[in-house]
Amino acid sequence: MPEAIPITREDATTHGVYRAAVEGSARPAELTWIARGDTRYANHTYVPHEARGKGIAAALVEALVADAREQGFKIEPECSYVEAAFRRHPDWADVRAEVPS
Repeated sequence: MPEAIPITREDATTHGVYRAAVEGSARPAELTWIARGDTRYANHTYVPHEARGKGIAAALVEALVADAREQGFKIEPECSYVEAAFRRHPDWADVRAEVPS
């Protein structure tokens, strides 16, 4: 079983970030969001080049989804990676913000 990726969270009223330290990189992997009402707009995901393909971005999105279920907010993917993750996980539909028609 792969080792769990330690993730830290910084939440402000209007924005926040999920981070994972990357060995050998000065910059951590991160997923940022902006709050609008009860929705968090996931607007950016970054993983340093040397750590790509190791599941770090997926772990960041999974942490956001877990917090959405625990705290009762919805997620609107604005970042292409988060959008793709939601397409791969139809079981996350309960935390996806409804898109106005």
